[in-house]
Amino acid sequence: MATKVQRNLSVLYSRRQFFVAGAAYAGKISTAAVSKVGNLLVVASIAKALIKPGGTRNLEKYGDSIPLSESLVLQVLRRNNLDAEKKLDFFKWCSLRPNFKHSTETYSQMFKSICYSHNHREAIFVLLNSMKDDEVLLNSATFKLLLDSFTRTGNFDSALEILEFVEGDLDNSSCLSPDVYNSVLIALVQKNQVNLALSIFLKLLETNDGNSIGVSSAVACNELLVGLKRGNMRAEFKQVFDKLRGGNVFPFDRWGYNICIHTFGCWGDLSSSLSLFKEMKERGSWFSPDLCTYNSLIHVLCLLGKVKDAFVVWEELKGSSGLEPDAYTYRIVIQGCSKAYLINDAIKVFTEMQYNGIRPDTIVYNSLLDGLLKARKLTDACNLFQKMIEDDGVRASCWTYNILIDGLFKNGRALAAYTLFCDLKKKSNNFVDGVTYSIVILHLCREDRLDEALKLVEEMEARGFTVDLVTITSLLIAIYREGHWDYTERLMKHIRDSNLVPIIIRWKDSMEATMKAPQSREKDFTPIFPSNRNFGDILGLENLTDAETDTALGAEDAEIHYQESDPWSSSPYMDMLANKVSSQSNSSRTFSLTGGKRIDTKSADSFDIDMVNTFLSIFLAKGKLSMACKLFEIFTDMGADPVSYTYNSMMSSFVKKGYFNEAWGVLQEMGEKVCPSDVATYNVIIQGLGKMGRADLADAVLDKLMKQGGYLDIVMYNTLINALGKAGRIEEVNKLFQQMKDSGINPDVVTYNTLIEVHAKAGQLKQSYKFLRMMLEAGCAPNQVTDTTLDFLEKEIEKLRYQKASMKRPNEAHEEAEFIELGVCSVQSKS
Repeated sequence: MATKVQRNLSVLYSRRQFFVAGAAYAGKISTAAVSKVGNLLVVASIAKALIKPGGTRNLEKYGDSIPLSESLVLQVLRRNNLDAEKKLDFFKWCSLRPNFKHSTETYSQMFKSICYSHNHREAIFVLLNSMKDDEVLLNSATFKLLLDSFTRTGNFDSALEILEFVEGDLDNSSCLSPDVYNSVLIALVQKNQVNLALSIFLKLLETNDGNSIGVSSAVACNELLVGLKRGNMRAEFKQVFDKLRGGNVFPFDRWGYNICIHTFGCWGDLSSSLSLFKEMKERGSWFSPDLCTYNSLIHVLCLLGKVKDAFVVWEELKGSSGLEPDAYTYRIVIQGCSKAYLINDAIKVFTEMQYNGIRPDTIVYNSLLDGLLKARKLTDACNLFQKMIEDDGVRASCWTYNILIDGLFKNGRALAAYTLFCDLKKKSNNFVDGVTYSIVILHLCREDRLDEALKLVEEMEARGFTVDLVTITSLLIAIYREGHWDYTERLMKHIRDSNLVPIIIRWKDSMEATMKAPQSREKDFTPIFPSNRNFGDILGLENLTDAETDTALGAEDAEIHYQESDPWSSSPYMDMLANKVSSQSNSSRTFSLTGGKRIDTKSADSFDIDMVNTFLSIFLAKGKLSMACKLFEIFTDMGADPVSYTYNSMMSSFVKKGYFNEAWGVLQEMGEKVCPSDVATYNVIIQGLGKMGRADLADAVLDKLMKQGGYLDIVMYNTLINALGKAGRIEEVNKLFQQMKDSGINPDVVTYNTLIEVHAKAGQLKQSYKFLRMMLEAGCAPNQVTDTTLDFLEKEIEKLRYQKASMKRPNEAHEEAEFIELGVCSVQSKS
């Protein structure tokens, strides 16, 4: 007996036929319109039958009498009130009808319905096999829809599987259009599946014989390049770059050039960046450099320590390029100048930025504050912070306060720094973080206030901040230096991190066990850092003397190349740099402006060299060089790759002990394995040459550093002033002191102590007294070293008094000595 639904269908079909015949006979409406209305009635009835329990079984009895057509099936599949499962059942039911065969359109509609449902993988592959059996071809739009559906849901394995399925079917190969692959590549990169996108991309290039698919979208390729850069996949980036430039897959667009210029520059390959800039200009207006290109190049030059070059390019950008700097341009120039101690230039750019109506953000203020504090311009930094908050209404971030606290400590304002830290803690967690605590703990450790430091560690954990390896290193060095072995267990109790503590304990036990293990007797007499020359041959070091590797030019070279450049060029200085680099056979990066990254990872594998550096610092702080060397050898044999910090620490300790040949060996190995050197490396070199009495070489190294685009920080100035002063080169000392002030760096107490001492030893007591007065007028508080220096100055005054006692005008000599002595006594009373 027929069900109610089946009876309704039977009635509907008879009414439809009667309605069509009657309406057509009467001539009231056309046959096509009548047929359309009838189809709508049938579709509605079929949909109603599918929704009822039993689904397609409700259609079985009158299945042959239903007038199936492509149009009718499409209308049913497009019904919004039917879910994907009901539509799929109807689709399969239609496939079993003897006089009906699905078309490309019905398959496409069915795929579209399935893609918007969940758990559709198996259904899609069933339909793909059905298409193959029915000899129906898959069109490009549907294939793209399927791939997008899998990538959108993160089902990348299925996306690859369907790609291989279609690629293996020669009949369906026509649907593999470039647009399909472009969409897949972009989706994969955005889903952080860069390796998968790269494999597809390389596969396309391998099969690109001129007649096959290839990749036609610059957007897809650029997206892939960005993903490789973000993942620091250098070899893969270079591989894609070479393939794109080597073939005719697609022409580089301007954005692609900018990506590659920025990426190669960030990875230290300045020659490639400048060569691409030159190529952009040669290719014409469609590829001419834009503001993004200039921003990338300025950023790269600053990053590689070529701040002076970057500053010239910035001036060129404003003057002849026809472009106007934006907020990002000003930001990177201010950041570069601040990091390179060119604080006067940074302030100049900052003032111009405000004059041009561009509002500085927190990052700009942070960079300038950091530069001012490092240049010992404490008053200027405080005024800038007040202007930032009160006048410009820029909100200070947690990092802003970290810069202030660290700067106050380093400028001798420990009480103010600690007071600010305590006030910020009371306000909110938004103003302090783990780095803030780490800064304060570091300075407490340097002042041997271990109890207070450990209390801060406990408080740090209680507030939910991570005690990272930097903090633990500071504490361990202080504990081992003071010999408080019992404090180690106390430290471990304070740190509740379930991952960090076992790693440190494991490393400590493993390190101590390894150090006690017997070593090969063959290595006992083999130096760790072999050297065939001595430290006095410093100018023979390749990365200091090879003019072919200098990418920054001296003033004379720059003037010559300016004359040779195109007088009509909009970027003559950039052209000169590009021509200089392209004419060199090997351009390497010799000086770095970048500092080390803070250690905050938690993976055990990532602690290798970091933990080596931690224990090296402990042994070196206690003067145990043999233990440090043994540790260095053990862990390098285990595969831990040293970094610049490792080599600088070793070399500095050798220099302090007077082991210059060993220091030279460290420097040689560093040049072979770690490039480039940083300002800390040059500080050690100049310190070593000063201890050897080779102030002439120290001065030559300084000149070479400046020509390479390097800069001097306050430590290097103090080191060089001391070296030149001890060599009796007082005139050069005074010139260097003036250069220091002209560059925007305020002298600190170390500078003044050194100047007073070297001038006193040279017999220039008036100059010593002059520097004493300058120190007090600058608000620089004397320390214990100042007292010792003043004691020496008093003795020199006594010598002067006795030497001039036998002269014709003893009263004048006596008055001069008493005048200087009076000034010395007043300074000692203030200190």
